[in-house]
Amino acid sequence: MEAERPNPMRKIVLISAIALAVWAKSAYAAPNSLTAAALPASGAAPLAVTFSAGGDGVAFHWQFGDGTEGDGATVQHVYQTAGHYTATVTGTGFGGGTTGQASVVVTAYALSLHASSPVRTGRVGVFEGALVPAEAGAPIVLRWNGKAVAKARAKRRGAFRIKRRVRMPGTFQAFYADIGSNTRAVRVRPVLRARFQGSPVVGSRLALVARVKPASAGRIHVVVRRGKTKIYDGRATGLARVRLKTPGPVVYRASVMLEPSKGYTPTALGLRTAVVTPRLSWGSTGTSVRFLEQRLSELHYGLERVDGYYGQDTYDAVIAFQKVNRMSLDGIVGPAVWNRLNTAAIPFARFRSGTHIEVDKTRQVLFDVRGGKVARVLPVSTGATGNTPVGTFHVYSKEPGYNAKLMYYSMYFIGNFAVHGYPSVPSYPASHGCVRIPIWAALPMYDTHGYGTTVIIYY
Repeated sequence: MEAERPNPMRKIVLISAIALAVWAKSAYAAPNSLTAAALPASGAAPLAVTFSAGGDGVAFHWQFGDGTEGDGATVQHVYQTAGHYTATVTGTGFGGGTTGQASVVVTAYALSLHASSPVRTGRVGVFEGALVPAEAGAPIVLRWNGKAVAKARAKRRGAFRIKRRVRMPGTFQAFYADIGSNTRAVRVRPVLRARFQGSPVVGSRLALVARVKPASAGRIHVVVRRGKTKIYDGRATGLARVRLKTPGPVVYRASVMLEPSKGYTPTALGLRTAVVTPRLSWGSTGTSVRFLEQRLSELHYGLERVDGYYGQDTYDAVIAFQKVNRMSLDGIVGPAVWNRLNTAAIPFARFRSGTHIEVDKTRQVLFDVRGGKVARVLPVSTGATGNTPVGTFHVYSKEPGYNAKLMYYSMYFIGNFAVHGYPSVPSYPASHGCVRIPIWAALPMYDTHGYGTTVIIYY
């Protein structure tokens, strides 16, 4: 019996059926190894990210975590604002079968920087900002013109604060790894100083000296007038020095301006001095006396008026100035006093807050303090036996005009002790215990200090 021969057509049909079955099973199966990747996974916002999906799916749908979506095995997306985002991809088999998912976390950072500007050269500038989203302990590096100059760590909410001494202008930027903040250009306010050097006395050497720090901050422009006549107009770098003639009494006025280099702020000063006769005393009159009174008034030494006459109030102001500066108490304005007047500053109170009266028994002066600053300095005479009480007191009683003891406009601060005007105020302790002040100063003091005013007396 002859064996049955295989049918070729039948074999082809069988193979096709098996292949179709395998294909159908693959097409409708769920993706069994779906993966998601992001590159880069973090960076500065706006952050451009390339997403890629891997696995058995044939269709991929992305939800980027910021409310937007996309399709494809490889997609690109830009996160415009800072934050943590979870991107999810859904893979679908051929024919719309079951699905699988994978996700990846992306972080878009924003780093901000604020800076105080301008900053005086050599002073500390404050640099503040925040890292979003917050990363507690994140290292923040501050760079000046690209160079790292300071470090800090972000707080729990992402904020950071860096203090850095600023000497030169430049551009500052904060960095967290390779994530940079906005840039801040910080300008510098240079230190411009000017003074008259020498003695403003007829026949003495006198010069105007101006200096800027740092010297690279710009050019110093100096204009000097003698009376109303301009006698000098020039520029210098770093240091300017102008010699002035002193053949007779005259007033010099100077304007000192900085023409700033890039990154520095402009600044200017105005000053004046008078070339005066060498010696002034009681009875002197004229321009020199007026300038003396104006200068004493600028330094807050008490005067009844500025009138160009060296009378009682001018004498009292000179004595007060000599007392504060521990000079000879003769009331005579000679070269030593002129020199000191040229460089002196307004005195400081010992207690630099509030409004009160201070009496320094050692120097025999009274400081009328308002808002912590000396508004008026007067000479006083306290108890001859040292019996003027020391401590802190308050005005509890006031008596206008003269009383039987010739006390004028009295302000009592304890018992029978008072601050009051008196016809005689020697430069040494001579009272019965009260604080004597000049007659002409008593009423202004009485009017400006009411009940409860603090009176502090010390050595």
